[in-house]
This record gives sequence, structure tokens and C-alpha cells, in this order.
Amino acid sequence: MHRSSSMNASPRLGDFTTDRRVLVLVLMAALVGTGGAAAAWVLLHLIALTTNLVWFQKFTAEHIPLSGLKPSAWMVAAPALGGLIIGLMARFGSEKIRGHGIPEAIEAILIGGSRMQPKVAILKPISSAISIGSGGPFGAEGPIIMTGGAIGSLFAQCFSMSAAERKTLLVAGATAGMTAIFGTPIAAVLLAVELLLFELKPRSLIPVITACAVASAWRPLMIGSGALFPFAGQLDLPWWGLFVSIGVGIVAGLQSGLLTGLLYKAEDLFGEIPFHWMWWPAIGGLLVGLGGLIEPRALGVGYDIISDLLGSHITTNEVVAILLVKSAIWIIALASGTSGGVLAPLLIFGGCAGWLEGQLLPGDAGAWALIGMAAMMGGTMRSPLTGILFAVELTGNFALLGPLLIATASSYAVTVLLLKRSILTEKIARRGQHIVREYSIDPFELLRVAEVMVKNVDTLPASMRIDEAVAFFSGEERRHKSYPILDDSRGVVGLVGRADVLQWRSERPPGEETLFDRVSDRSLTIGYPDEPVSHLADRMVAADVGRVPILDPKTSSLVGLVSRKDLLRIRATAKSAEALRVAYFARRPGTPVPENEPA
Repeated sequence: MHRSSSMNASPRLGDFTTDRRVLVLVLMAALVGTGGAAAAWVLLHLIALTTNLVWFQKFTAEHIPLSGLKPSAWMVAAPALGGLIIGLMARFGSEKIRGHGIPEAIEAILIGGSRMQPKVAILKPISSAISIGSGGPFGAEGPIIMTGGAIGSLFAQCFSMSAAERKTLLVAGATAGMTAIFGTPIAAVLLAVELLLFELKPRSLIPVITACAVASAWRPLMIGSGALFPFAGQLDLPWWGLFVSIGVGIVAGLQSGLLTGLLYKAEDLFGEIPFHWMWWPAIGGLLVGLGGLIEPRALGVGYDIISDLLGSHITTNEVVAILLVKSAIWIIALASGTSGGVLAPLLIFGGCAGWLEGQLLPGDAGAWALIGMAAMMGGTMRSPLTGILFAVELTGNFALLGPLLIATASSYAVTVLLLKRSILTEKIARRGQHIVREYSIDPFELLRVAEVMVKNVDTLPASMRIDEAVAFFSGEERRHKSYPILDDSRGVVGLVGRADVLQWRSERPPGEETLFDRVSDRSLTIGYPDEPVSHLADRMVAADVGRVPILDPKTSSLVGLVSRKDLLRIRATAKSAEALRVAYFARRPGTPVPENEPA
């Protein structure tokens, strides 16, 4: 019997599937990390240049806060004109520049083969600079994730690479850009794990770490060194401080749910406007400008607000005004389809709420503002570890790790329980793509073939004549779809099934031909008892077979059979592990153990 050695060879088993190919990805990721850092430098300078041209008529990339702006007609007109330009760029350039960037990056990873267009890498930072520079209440992180991701994707498309490898370089570019802007390499890596990679493999994790490390090395030369918002505040909480941190987290979770719900309600309202979506950013910009008349500091990125919240260099009235106005114009602007990020606004919203709560709580209000920022980010983006480490790296403050952990986990729990989807995945779901953001081990990887195979296998002898086989399958008794064929030494020489019999019945009389004569020249897919089920399932798919004989690797004798039905049964068993609840110590003696549960 002919067997394909490459198809049936037992694969090398180990903890990981990563091979030396990862070294090539590491070298590529280092180049992509440099590109991501350069893109961050360009984006920040474009934002600063546009901001100064629009508001101060100065051709400079120096950072000048908008806190000194005076209400005027231009404050209303500028965001509207910026929105009009972005609408035109999206209509005639690329619709991918609309929105805050992260959903588009996720969509490219999951359904686009991690392929992005060159024009996205050019138009996204330009559109974001125009949006933010003309007063849009956004941050630079979403655009840089999209732009850095496009750089990684375009670089990968220059080489012969798999979709998984392109994904790795796309994410490497995205996280490198985030690292360069915020100086948060660990948080960027965690963002990749919790939000972008949809896996946790050395093949992807090592190159992403490499890109973030390279971007972190470039940052002092390009952007600056040290924490973006240095903060040394501490909280000397009593024992009941645990519950206070939980309360702050719950408030952040509820705040997150409210903002998410309002955002998509506003998006639905824009969808009812009887104009082409190209005009929506201009309409949204007009409303943003009106909000700026109420509170000018609500316009733009607002990094100065974060600094003032941490240092408590701000009044209660200012915090309330910023929280209400910036939340409203952020929802409107983002729902209109303009270009900009969500991370910096989330930090401001959470920070404002935490600072206000800090007026009634023990300790420094700035510390509670930082806790509110992390809780808001972690709960809204459903990335709690990213939120915690982002707050620590952003400020250089490790003293608040405990309260940060508790509050962010509480916010995460609230949003997971209250909302089916996050602010990021809801947009993708509205385009018809459902995303599951839970990682678990594939049960096919955990089980061995011996645990799922049928051991008492019905077989047919190789010496059976063809006419006997036809009569066997044509009888009234119910038969299997196929049977292994054994020779005199109990070795498997092939499989015979109903399809074969139907073909033989239409042929000329077979004479003295046997099953061995008909099937011994076919290639045969086989399995082994000790190999993972996943490896066997892969071979079954590749060979398009539904039943595979399992052989003893030493004697090559038949020891079992695996069919597609057996593989589907594994899925049912895995689901029962989640749904079946048993109190073993409360069971009465002699009560049988439920099916699919170990004794």
C-alpha cells in the first residue's frame, strides 16, 4: 500500500511550533520598528504644524496649548473646514482613513490577510493631523497604530510571506508607533497581545517586542526621553482602600458603557442624515466648534489637561466643563466619521472622573485621576493589562500598581458584563464581522488520538472479492460508510467505502479481483495513537478524507479509527467543560459522574 511519507510523517512535538523563521521576522521587525518610530515623529510634527497654522498662524512644530484661545467665529469654522477636507479625502482617496484606526487595523488582520494599501499609510497621518490640528478632540494613538500598521504591512508585502507573518509585521509597526509617541513599550506589547494579534505565540511576540524595543531606542533621538507625564503621587490607603479602588473602577466601567452607547446612538443619527457621508465630518466639525465656544480646552489632543489633572493644577469647574464638553464633541466628531484616536480622550474622561472622586477620597486627587485613566482605558478597550502598564509607563509611577490593578479589573468586569462588544469591535460588528476576543487552548492540541479513536474497528479482509464487497454493501443491514482493509498480517492496505461500491457496480463484472487488487495502489492517510489530534485533523483536511485508520508506530498494525464525527465530539466535550457544573463534595455517595467529566 502506497503511503505519502511527507503526509503521514509524525511531526516534531514540543511546547511551541516556532522555528528559525522567527529570526527572519525579528530582523524585519527591527526595520519596521524604525519605520514606526519615524511615522510617529512625522505624525506629531504634522499635528503640531497644522495646529499652529490653524489657530496661531505660525509655521512651527512647537507645541502650543489651546488653553489660551478666545471664543470666536473661527473657532466654529475651523473644525468644520477640517471636517470637509477629511470628507473629501475619504471620498476620493480612501474610506479607510475614517474613524479612529484601531478597528480598521483589526479588520485588516482578520479579514484582509493583513494587507493594507499604500495610500492609507500616506492619507491617514495627513487626515489625522488636519482633524486634530483644526480642533478635533482626538489623540494621535489611533492614527499611528493605523499608519505604523500600514508600514509593517507594506514592508511585508514586498516579500513572500504568509498572512500570519504579515500580521506579525503589521502589529510590529503599529506598536512601534505607539511606543515612540508615548514611551510605553511594555504597554504596547500588551496591547498587541490583548487587542491585535489574536494569538500568543513566540513567532509573533518576539518580533513585536523587537519592534517596540527599537522604537524605544529611537525615541530619545526623535521625540524625547523620559515619561510623557511624570508623576510621583502616592496613596497611603487604609485596609478599606481596596473597596474604594473597586468603586472607582465600577464608576469608570459605567462611564465607559455610557460613552460607548451614546457614540453608536450618535452614529445611527448621522446615518439618517439625507446627505452623502462625505459631508458628515463637516457637520460634526461645526458642532465641535460650538462646543469649543463653551470650553476651548476641550479642543485638540489635550495632553496639557492630563498634566493638570495629575498635578491638580486645575479647578473643579474646569474639570466638570472639560468632562462634559469634550465627551459630547468627541462622541459627535467620532460618530461623523472623521479621523482621530480614542486613547487620549479616554484618559481625559477617566482622569476627570477620577479627579472629581478624589475630592471626596483620601489621598492625592491626582493619584485618583491616574487610576481613573487606567480604569477607563482598560474597561473601554477591554485591555486591562494594557491600561495598567500604560498608566505606569506614562508617568513612571510604580507605587500605584495595587490600586491600578484593582480599579482597572473592576472596570473591565463591568464593561464585559454590561456590553456585548467594545467601542472597537462594535464598529466591526456593524460591518458584519463578529469577533471573539477570548483566548483558549485548542482542545485538538490537548488531546491525543488514542483518547478519541474508536478501538473496536470493523474491518474487511484484503482477500474479499469485489462481487462479495458489492453484495456486502448492498445488503439490508446498516453498514459504515467505509471500512479498513486488512491483509493476512493485520496490516492496513487501504479503505473501501460506499462510493467505491457504487462505481464498481456500474463497471464490467470484476471476475476474481479482490479488494487488495483495487485499493492497494492508492495513497492512504494514516494516524498514530500518541500524536495530537490537531495534527491528524490537519492531514484529514489536506487529504479530504473523513475516516483515518490509526496504526501502532512499531508494528504498523491497526489499533483504531478516527472519523469526522469523533472530531466533532471533541468540540461537544470542550463546550461541556464550560457549561456543566458539578459540586463533587456535595454529591451523594454512589451518584454517577456526569458524562464527559473525569471520574
